[in-house]
This record gives sequence, structure tokens and C-alpha cells, in this order.
Amino acid sequence: MIDFHTHVLPGIDDGSRNIGMTEAMLREESAQGTGIVVATPHFYANSMSVQKFLDKRQAAFEETERLRETLPEGSLPQLMTGAEVYYFEGMGDAEMLPRLTIEGTDTILVEMPFAQWTKEVCRDIEHIIRKQKLRVVLAHVERYDEFQKDRSAWDEVFSLPLIPQINTGSFIKKKTGLFRTDKKRKFAMQFLKTHPDMILGSDCHNMEGRRPNLKAGREEIAAAFGDEALERIDRTTREVLGL
Repeated sequence: MIDFHTHVLPGIDDGSRNIGMTEAMLREESAQGTGIVVATPHFYANSMSVQKFLDKRQAAFEETERLRETLPEGSLPQLMTGAEVYYFEGMGDAEMLPRLTIEGTDTILVEMPFAQWTKEVCRDIEHIIRKQKLRVVLAHVERYDEFQKDRSAWDEVFSLPLIPQINTGSFIKKKTGLFRTDKKRKFAMQFLKTHPDMILGSDCHNMEGRRPNLKAGREEIAAAFGDEALERIDRTTREVLGL
């Protein structure tokens, strides 16, 4: 299994607070059968330069790799580095975007505005795809739906050749905690019916309310749509990561 969206690197964003929490999160990922974890710390263009972000990410990654060296082989999943890049005006023409792709790929994980999308937002996403030739994955699409009173921009964005990502927590029944409601579960199930070529991520941040839950979410999908749905999701994920 591949967890495409996580905040497991220590001390870089609002995810793991320290290396001890990182170890606990990665051990939990491994216990659930996750073989690859993509570390996607938040990047906000208005608060940090790309170089400073990359330096901080590298330091957090190296600290995590030093931890791996102290443990028996296979104790922790493989780590890939990326970023969850929050939308900013003019993003479609920003020359620094390729530096924020997932390592070894042309794939960028974009967090969209938590507001009504506009034509400018649509144009930026289209430019990332068509002008910058990057593959766009939209982070946790279930979290934007409630803001789209005018559906035209939503429809325009999803007409583009991009890949949606949904958090596995949104598929889990009888959930508690942040971003986990019956409304989001209904949306996630319906969205998967119409967008089967999608990606899953736990979007885990800690070992409390936002802990790794990839296995539980996948079980809900298998129960509703069969193993074929998961196989298709896994093929899409591997293809996006070049695996």
C-alpha cells in the first residue's frame, strides 16, 4: 500500500511534532501494511521561500532516515518526499513549482482554496498542467465541495486531466474528529463512483485525532465497491509515482 498524503516528517509543519511521534506514525503505517509513505509537508508561498522549505524538509528527512538506521530492517516504510502546495494567485506561472514536485516525478500535490473557486483559480490549475507540463494531484477534494455554491468552476477544474486525492478518513463509518462527517463520507463514496482513477492518502498529522488510517479506509472502499476499485486506485498511484 502507498500512503500518498502524509505529514510525518518531524517539526516542519502542523504534523509530527518530533522524531518520537514520527516513529510512532511510521510504525503504525507499517503495521497496517503500508510499504511507501509520501511525506507531503505544507508549503505556503506567502510565508516561506522554496529554498528554506526544501532545507527544512531535507533536515527532517535526514533525521527520520537516521532513525531508520537504528531499527531492524523493514521496521519502517520507505519514504518519498514531496509537498502539499497551497494555492496562491499566479501559481500557474510560478517558475519554482517544479522544485516542489514529489521526488523523481513531475507530480505536484495542490491544496485548493477553501472558498468559492474562480476563473482565475481554474486558469492557474490549467497552466500548471498545460504550460508547465506538471501532473496535478488535488489534495483531499472532499474538503472543498461545501464552498462551491457556483459549480461552474468546480466542473471546469475537474474537466482538466488531473487526479483527485481523497483522505481515507472520509470513507470510514462512525468517525470522530476533524474533517470526518457522514456528509463527507457520502460525498467520498459518490465521487469515487464517478472518478475511479483517483488516489488515497491518510493525511495523517499525529497519533491522536489524525493518525494513520489507510487500512481502515481501504476496507470501507473494498466493502462498497470491491477489490477492483482498490486495484484501480493502486495502479493510478503507482503510475503517478513512476513505480
